[in-house]
Amino acid sequence: MLREKVQKAKRIVIKIGTNSIMNAPTKIDYKKIDRLAYAVSALHQEGKEVAIVTSGAVGLGASTMNLKEYPASIAGQQALASIGQGVLMNLYSKFFSHYNQHVGQVLITRDVISFPESYKNVSIALDTLLSKGVIPIINENDAVSVDELNHNTKFGDNDTLSAIVSEVIDADLLVILSDIEGLYTANPATDKNAELITYVNEVTPEIIEMAGGAGSKFATGGMATKLQAADRMIRRQKAMVIMKSDEPSKLFNLLAGEEIGTLFMKEGIHSDKQYSSIGNRS
Repeated sequence: MLREKVQKAKRIVIKIGTNSIMNAPTKIDYKKIDRLAYAVSALHQEGKEVAIVTSGAVGLGASTMNLKEYPASIAGQQALASIGQGVLMNLYSKFFSHYNQHVGQVLITRDVISFPESYKNVSIALDTLLSKGVIPIINENDAVSVDELNHNTKFGDNDTLSAIVSEVIDADLLVILSDIEGLYTANPATDKNAELITYVNEVTPEIIEMAGGAGSKFATGGMATKLQAADRMIRRQKAMVIMKSDEPSKLFNLLAGEEIGTLFMKEGIHSDKQYSSIGNRS
């Protein structure tokens, strides 16, 4: 069945964006973080190995400092990341502790995984945490990351980071929790005829054209970066799902085989609203 690979996933990476842990630029969504901690802890009890890639450090930094917009300077944004990362990790530790689940912080820059020895060390660190029953909470080290000629240490967005983490730990499934149900044929905010696409077997130029721009000013990336992540997963014969983050307990339904969000995968039985025919065009 199409969703059988999702049901059988043993090692899972869950990515959650800034908009999904904040319900306003200066207001943290404590309920959402609590329900995510509950859902992931329950999955862990069921024998799943789960790693979380989280955005939100800069957003929480801005929230902590009562800012309504980001500073223009890189230094200013890095300062917010430094402030917000501590707040973010404290929230995860607090809510996961309610469910007797240990978590560990892992901050990564692109250059860490660009060299074989560093890549190996990151892989060992994450595997060790997972083997000990600890859920890694992974984020880009925005406080020190830079994107300059001959010194690129930024991933640029956490959709890309989540796909790379999936490669590092050889995850079976990547789930991107978003503020949208999945990939649509058009922008559902402006086109009432937009339809949710439930299955994509290849990220083609036609699929990329469906992607919108960046999200809110307190987030980086949009559907385009999610499609890039999907392409990486498909090329590795792995699965990825984009689904709405409104209720994290829907992860149980997803892993039970329900048709939720958009599934990106190379193989499987095709559903009605899917784009395998586009993916197979030469």
